[in-house]
Amino acid sequence: MKESEESDKKSIAAVVSWASTSGKTDLLDSLQQNGCVGEVALLVPAESDESGSDESGAPQTTQALSSSPHTILEANSIWSSFAVADVVRWFEQTGASHLLWIFSPAVDLPKRGLQRLLNAAVDTKAPIVYADYLEQRSEGQATLHPLIDYQPGSLRDDFDFGQVVLIAKTSLTEMNSEIPIESPHFDSGSWYDLRLRLSELGPIVHLCEPAYTVALVDEQANGESHFRYVDPRNRDYQLEMEQIATAHLKRIGAYLAPPTGSLTAETEAFPVEASVIIPVRNRARTVADAVRSALSQQADFEFNVLVVDNYSEDGTSQILAELAQEDSRLVVITPSRSDLGIGGCWNEAIGSDQCGRFALQLDSDDLYSGPDVLSQIVATFHESGAAMVIGSYTIVDFDLNPIPPGLVDHREWTDANGRNNALRIAGLGAPRAFHVPTLRAIGLPNVSYGEDYAVVLRMTRNQIVGRIYDSLYWCRRWEDNTDHALSLQTKNRYAVYKDRLRTIEIAARQRMVKESQ
Repeated sequence: MKESEESDKKSIAAVVSWASTSGKTDLLDSLQQNGCVGEVALLVPAESDESGSDESGAPQTTQALSSSPHTILEANSIWSSFAVADVVRWFEQTGASHLLWIFSPAVDLPKRGLQRLLNAAVDTKAPIVYADYLEQRSEGQATLHPLIDYQPGSLRDDFDFGQVVLIAKTSLTEMNSEIPIESPHFDSGSWYDLRLRLSELGPIVHLCEPAYTVALVDEQANGESHFRYVDPRNRDYQLEMEQIATAHLKRIGAYLAPPTGSLTAETEAFPVEASVIIPVRNRARTVADAVRSALSQQADFEFNVLVVDNYSEDGTSQILAELAQEDSRLVVITPSRSDLGIGGCWNEAIGSDQCGRFALQLDSDDLYSGPDVLSQIVATFHESGAAMVIGSYTIVDFDLNPIPPGLVDHREWTDANGRNNALRIAGLGAPRAFHVPTLRAIGLPNVSYGEDYAVVLRMTRNQIVGRIYDSLYWCRRWEDNTDHALSLQTKNRYAVYKDRLRTIEIAARQRMVKESQ
């Protein structure tokens, strides 16, 4: 046997999280036959009266797996601190150099795929290595499921590592030596805490090739997972994730105390107190509703509505021209360029001489929920000294009937820690409104996804944020939404972009903290 082969032999200990209702014992057989794998453990939920097997015969409980020759690690929650600690203790006694953690028994991991993961781990000395995979549908061929690269801004708790990760023992040992004995217990977030701590020890490596196959199960309904973090049923879970993320930011020197930043000075007079800004392209079906919703606002100050018509071709322009004839408060702006995204259209509006002191967001297919929205938002600006005010909204169908999850109020925001927690979550809500001089100094990126998140992150770095938790906005979910039925490639591109925004923001905050010391 060659020396390199001998060094690889039994260098991996594997643990399989067996909480899924899919998968059979084929995975255990393949691991047992793999020359690189030594000991194998199964992490299973504790027994309960309801436990059993699914229709395919997949083992679901300790009892069902009791005949397995492998170590059984039992836990009430396989994501709890107790479960992860048990896995780490078991792994350390195996003597292996790497921990292979498989999150589902529905995985088919060939010997060559595991060897590729191990080679990457040895070559890079990375704390964690993960890889793309293939999805196997029962009725067809396997298709590639590409993942995205991990970066410092990938600290959201739903980052997708796939179903297989390889963790270096050296990193686990170093991490364990730095964890205080009084470290808090987590019911659901221990894997999240583990991978954040490991990421602090070195770059996490993504192998951009398929290393294994996963038997595909039914995906969650489109849009359902998008709002998971604002579901009140998940409140305890979210508080735990916030605690973990905040501790990580403190360890890497990116945590910020509550803001004391001042607004950008107003050096000019404004034509009106507030402007509603509506970027639009090809929304002939909805734009009139949006505009009328804005014009119907009742306030004791002057306001206007700035619609940036981004070269519509479906009759939207004609509709806007007719509405402008009816009400002089409607100002239709034609951009100076034809290559603008939503953020670029916003820059056109806030840079206009007709823009007011405060700019309020309204999408071209949404509506304000009442006639006093502008009044509430402007009053909040004056009362709080905020540079940005964010309201709450209700998800509705095209006909304005409420649909799950209903009210989205982002109560995970707190004045004390909101701007740190903002780095973990996907957004902070709507409608958004801004102090225009402060917004002009920052500007928005010329994109049509994440432009709002970019400016929210930047403003929360220094500025006070005002919040309104009453529903101010009807957000329509329908087939023409820009985030409707996105392809995996588009989802990945959007996820990479938001992670990059966080990476940049973390670097800026680390510099701020360092300069303040």
